Amino acid sequence: MAPIPGCTILQGDITSSSTATKIISNFHGLRAHIVICDGAPDVTGLHDIDEYIQGQLLLAAVNITTHVLEENGTFVAKIFRGRDVNLLYDQLRILFKRVSIAKPTSSRNSSIEAFVVCQGFKGGDYNDLPLEGGFGGEGSGGLTDPSMHKTERDRFAVPFIACGDLDGKEGEVPVEGFLDADRSYDVDEGKEGLKAVQPPIKPPYETHSNLKEK
Repeated sequence: MAPIPGCTILQGDITSSSTATKIISNFHGLRAHIVICDGAPDVTGLHDIDEYIQGQLLLAAVNITTHVLEENGTFVAKIFRGRDVNLLYDQLRILFKRVSIAKPTSSRNSSIEAFVVCQGFKGGDYNDLPLEGGFGGEGSGGLTDPSMHKTERDRFAVPFIACGDLDGKEGEVPVEGFLDADRSYDVDEGKEGLKAVQPPIKPPYETHSNLKEK
C-alpha cells in the first residue's frame, strides 16, 4: 500500500510470532484506544472452510490486541457469519464486556461478511495473552487455555446492527450518501459517480499487462 504520512506500515503475516512482536514493539509500552482489523483470507467459496480460516485469523489479531489495547478499549474486525460463529462470539466475550455485529451498507447482502464490534476490553488478567499458543499453527493463543474460562457464561444473543448513511436516493448515483453494494453503477467518463481514490500499486493483473505491452 502507499505510504501514509504519520503512519507506520508493516508488511507481514499476523499469525507469525515475529510479525506480532514487531507490531507490539511499535507501541513502546503504550496502549491504543481502538484496534481495527480488516484482514481476511483469500476465500475459497466453501463457507465452512472460509469461516474457520477467518476465525483463526481474527483470533490471532485478538491475541496481539491484548498486548496493545487499553482497558475498556474497542476492537473491530471483519468476521464471516457462518453456522459455527457462536463459538467465536463466546471467545470474544471472554475478553470484552459487549460484543455486537455490524453490517455496513458497503457490504453486499449476499455476503457472509460482517464486522464484529467488541467494546469494553476487560484488561487485567486478560492483558498480554501468550503469543506462542496462537502462532505457528498451534491454535489460538491464550483463548484456548482452559484457565481463561474462569466462570460459566450464560448463552446470549449477539446484537445485529445494520448501519450506514441513509441519504442515498433510489434510481440515481448519490454524490453524497450511501452506495448500495448489491447494485451496479454507471462509471462512464464525464459523469459523476464512482472513481477510485487511488489506483492499485501492485494490481494482480500487472504481469499480464506488462506482457501485453511487449
